[in-house]
Amino acid sequence: MDALFYVVPCLILAIVLFFGFHATRHWWQIRAAWNSGLTAEGRCLRTFTTTHGGGNDTSVHTTLHHVYEFIARDGRVVRFEEEGGPATTVEGDIVTVHYAEGARIVATARRPSRAGLAASTVGVLAILGVVAAICVGFMITYHDVSSEFPFGDDTTESVTIEGN
Repeated sequence: MDALFYVVPCLILAIVLFFGFHATRHWWQIRAAWNSGLTAEGRCLRTFTTTHGGGNDTSVHTTLHHVYEFIARDGRVVRFEEEGGPATTVEGDIVTVHYAEGARIVATARRPSRAGLAASTVGVLAILGVVAAICVGFMITYHDVSSEFPFGDDTTESVTIEGN
């Protein structure tokens, strides 16, 4: 039973680390695309939305997606999907795509906003850090409490009363 109080926080920590890695990786990729100086004329091929929630009287969250296509400097045709972006960009619109070359091209149609990207990444990492600190604090507190009061031991003494 004690293992449960360590396994669950460790699983939460693993999820926090995964999302932290994903947020940091996304930041580096978008930053690399903006810093590369490479741009191309791209076309919005498709827009669509995805919705999450709405069950059991919860709020609905809608995310706008764009699918873009452009031709890289080396002649490769690159198609990518991006969440967010302006709702005014519709199918057929011409956009400027910032991209970084490599074995796998990283691209974005977002206008460079280094401060906004950094602020959102730091915000996500701060929230994840708080969750991680709560998990670690819980495990440390539980360990301290469980070592002070061994719940499984029989520490009660039996008292025998002798009659006259």
